Amino acid sequence: MTQDAKIEGALYCPVPVPAKDAILLGHGSGGRMSADLLQSILLPALRNPVLERLDDQAIVDFGGSRLAFTTDSFVVKPLFFPGGDIGTLAVNGTVNDLAMGGAHPLFLSLALILEEGLPMDHLRQVVESIRVAAAIAGVAVITGDTKVVEKGSGDGIFVNTSGIGVVAPGIELSADRARPGDRVLLSGTIGDHGITILSQREGLEFAGEIASDTAALHLLVADMLRVSAEIRCLRDPTRGGLSSTLNEIAARSRVGIELDEKAIPIREPVQGACEMLGLDPLYVANEGKLIAIVGADHADQVLDAMRKNPFGRDAQIVGAVTESHPAMVTMRTRLGTSRIVDLLAGDQLPRIC
Repeated sequence: MTQDAKIEGALYCPVPVPAKDAILLGHGSGGRMSADLLQSILLPALRNPVLERLDDQAIVDFGGSRLAFTTDSFVVKPLFFPGGDIGTLAVNGTVNDLAMGGAHPLFLSLALILEEGLPMDHLRQVVESIRVAAAIAGVAVITGDTKVVEKGSGDGIFVNTSGIGVVAPGIELSADRARPGDRVLLSGTIGDHGITILSQREGLEFAGEIASDTAALHLLVADMLRVSAEIRCLRDPTRGGLSSTLNEIAARSRVGIELDEKAIPIREPVQGACEMLGLDPLYVANEGKLIAIVGADHADQVLDAMRKNPFGRDAQIVGAVTESHPAMVTMRTRLGTSRIVDLLAGDQLPRIC
């Protein structure tokens, strides 16, 4: 039950009530409810030193090498959208989770859950997108699985991908490494993917073209690591957007983060769509952007390297790490005021990846 259940003659709030006995869509938001689910059920049962790092990937020593391993599931609705589809998203998302640990991606697994009645042409299109995206990223799909569920038990196609990569010696990236004085770098515009999915799902048309930003970012990361060893943390702000990702870093490192709203790049059609729909772009999902926490003396050098890469040409320094207000993110607005950028309570838009 949620608080948006309308009670005649009573005031109500559209924020989900945290459920103790059932899963809500908000548990998949990447925000506060997702964090609560992780802390209350998953971590107590599965706790171990590798898992407790809570990074986008696990990095383990094996046979003299540092291996990065990650897994992700994709349930996006609709399956096809401007800029990509569920297959493109699955490959790029998994490659990016490896890349955020500084890993060079090598291999993927692919598991498909297909709903009875799915048109074969849709399956062929998704598999072709996976082939193309994997070829562009330079990874091989080396194992997989297929299951079919009864009509009405799925939503066309669900995809699970796992990835393995290798991490070079000396690379140490994690959400607990941010230090006061560090700069916050953002590789490009925010909100493109989430607004694209919303427009397709609801049949909305906005002024200006909007398309998903889904892309594999491992080569951008390699360019950044090549010029500086002072990169503390990399994250891709997917579910929950920029806000959730920075809140996680602030909490893990016990630091404050201060953003400058004027420095955050947003495409005009996305900004206009958010204003019209009452959405905050800081919470809208991205699938081809990254956040970097970089030592202050190296920030300009890393920014220059990012802008030379096609996937970082709109990169900006958007904030700084501070000693004040530990575990909190704030933002200096365009009006010169300051606001708290908290974790999203529920989910602005479910099923975006």
